[in-house]
Parts: sequence; C-alpha cells; structure tokens
Amino acid sequence: MEGVTNGVATVAREARKGGISYQEFLEVVPDGVRAEWVDGEIVLMSPASSQHWRLCNFLVMIVQYFVNTHRLGLAGAAPLQMKGPGNMPGREPDILFIRKARLDRLRDQYLDGPADLAVEVVSPKSSKTDWKVKLLEYQRIGVPEYWIIDPRRQEAGFYHLGPDGVYDSATIERGKYFSKELPGFWLKVEWLWRDTPPSLKDVVQQWDRARKKKRSAA
Repeated sequence: MEGVTNGVATVAREARKGGISYQEFLEVVPDGVRAEWVDGEIVLMSPASSQHWRLCNFLVMIVQYFVNTHRLGLAGAAPLQMKGPGNMPGREPDILFIRKARLDRLRDQYLDGPADLAVEVVSPKSSKTDWKVKLLEYQRIGVPEYWIIDPRRQEAGFYHLGPDGVYDSATIERGKYFSKELPGFWLKVEWLWRDTPPSLKDVVQQWDRARKKKRSAA
C-alpha cells in the first residue's frame, strides 16, 4: 500500500502543473487510498488516529442502526466520494446518510450531489478545512445537515440548512443533540468525548426509555 500511495503522490504532484478532471481523479486513485479532488488537484488524506477511528466507528454504528431500523435509506462510513456540481470539489466525509428518495444519486465510485447528512471528525491537520472550508462547500451544494466533531478540542458543531440556503447552528438541548434529517435520533454530546463510547445496546436502551417517557407524558 505504501508503494501505491507514493505513486498517487507522484501523480498528485504532476496534476498540480495542469490540473486533472474529476473523471481522471477517479481513474488514478486506487481503492483504499483516501484522497479528495480539489481545484483539479489530488489531495491525499492523512492516516486516521486511533481516537478518530474509534469515534467514527461509534457514530456510524448508531447512525446505521437508526437508519436501517427505520428504513430511511443508506448510511455508512468513508470511503465514498460526495461530488458537487461542476468544478465543486469531490469530498469524502467520514460518514454519509442518503435518503431512499435520493439513492439514484449513487454512482459506481461516488455520490453525484449532496448527501442528506455529512459528518466530519476533525483530525489535527483538517481543523481549518472541516470547520471553515467544508462548511461553506457543503452549504453551497446543499447538504441539509452537517456535523463537525472535534475530539481534541471536545467541541461539536451541528448545522441545519435554512430556507435561505445558509447553515444555522443547531441548539443543544440539555446536553443532547436532536437530528433534523433523522427524526427521532439524538445523541448526548458527552458520549463523543468518552475514552470508551457507550455500546449500541446502551444507546438503544436510552432511546427506548426516552421514547416511553415521552409517550407517558403525552
């Protein structure tokens, strides 16, 4: 894999001289090599830390469970490119959710258009990109919901696309974040900062207790 990555890095350097198309990018970058297409260039992504990997696993586990249980569409972890229109970058969010009605956007190697939910877990080298650059890109292409999870700073941003096409920062209610694109889904923000996140069984039990409590109060 190291030789493959070095080969892609060489192509990336060559691409900077004149730029390559998105189709050329898809042909050049092999499976298993994480990279994004930005301004005609190949941008290789740094290897994930164990903290990043653990947090992504937890989030995709609970999101996938919820999506599959309620038959909302498809959810999964990288690698899957999300390509905006025209010369917009081809990005690879850590987690994506796509509604059933929009699954026709899936192509062989990428998602042609915005996901309904994109999640980025911040790494030391991606802080500016995730918090600023991708926030504006995802807003521009119309991703309805965007989460930014920054484990080093223990800071999370949750954004919903307003009717004016601009992201609004979601309110955290009593330490919980309630998703808009996944109605009924919520998570405790403090779960994100634990050395060992709660198990799926524990999360589902908490969801069930909250749902029963809400019903009894109605």
